[in-house]
Amino acid sequence: MTFATTIIQWFRENGRALPWRETRDPYAIWLSEIILQQTRIEQGRPYWERFMQRWPTVEALAEASEDEVLRLWQGLGYYSRARNLHAAAKQVVARGGFPTTLEGLRSLKGVGDYTAAAIGSFAFGLPAAVVDGNVYRVLARHYGIDTPINTTEGKKEFALLAQSLLPSDHSSFLMPHSSLYNQALMDFGATHCTPSSPGCPSCPLQETCVAFREGRVNELPVKQRTLKIKERHLTYIYIRYRGETALHRRPAGDIWQGLYEPLLTERVLCGAVLLRQNVKHILTHRVLYADFWLWEPAERPLLPEGYFWVPESDLDRYGVPRLIEILFDAVHQHTASDARTQSPG
Repeated sequence: MTFATTIIQWFRENGRALPWRETRDPYAIWLSEIILQQTRIEQGRPYWERFMQRWPTVEALAEASEDEVLRLWQGLGYYSRARNLHAAAKQVVARGGFPTTLEGLRSLKGVGDYTAAAIGSFAFGLPAAVVDGNVYRVLARHYGIDTPINTTEGKKEFALLAQSLLPSDHSSFLMPHSSLYNQALMDFGATHCTPSSPGCPSCPLQETCVAFREGRVNELPVKQRTLKIKERHLTYIYIRYRGETALHRRPAGDIWQGLYEPLLTERVLCGAVLLRQNVKHILTHRVLYADFWLWEPAERPLLPEGYFWVPESDLDRYGVPRLIEILFDAVHQHTASDARTQSPG
């Protein structure tokens, strides 16, 4: 059997049942691909379901406000994906529907080569090879390729190889073979040829796998280390005055653009209570260390420019990054602790 035939046969027996695979609707497929960028399926699936329930069509999503989209995205991280998702929905509506070519799909905000190939293949049956982290790993191991996958040379080499392996498209009643193969290869990498502890003993490709034969499974794929991690220290103060707190919306040009946060300061206010210190929060390019304080002034303070008062009961209406969710949890725990301490008996 050929490489593609073996992968497809494995997929028919072991493939995951996912709701966006049960449709050819480009909106549902595009939404899943954007959500699953940098996100595991187990985490992303509930978000896909909530988005589909809240905005079942691209037109409905386009009509939503950015705040609504960011709020529903809260907890997924990489918030530029949510902003791009919203902008692309408006693009699709403006042009009267989803593009049906790779070039057209790449013109959408937040859609690169991989996502365009995935949408084109899964929704429209385009003969385009999908190359994600799972595909890189399977191909690198099976063919013994040690070209770094995050270099221009590596990306070109793997893209050409992936396209050459794409089966000729004899459409079945389920889906075109190219789409079936793409999904099969991605699933094979995600669940069988995994980064650690891959299923080599039961692998249907074992006899032809170069990495297995040469004992190099744990060495491939190769990735150049180019990312420089920076540290950043933040001090947040949750101001509470008569059931209200202060927020402001983060501006463009920094992390968490468009999300909300409490007072970010360089100095601690007199009378503030330390809730959590040196909380570590890891982003792709940064490691954040944050101190959380609670300040309950006797009089309503003047807020810095850009901040505004919000009833604490309405905080759920504002999209915040995960770090701020941790701060809110610390405030709630402190409040509950105080209530228990002050209760009679």
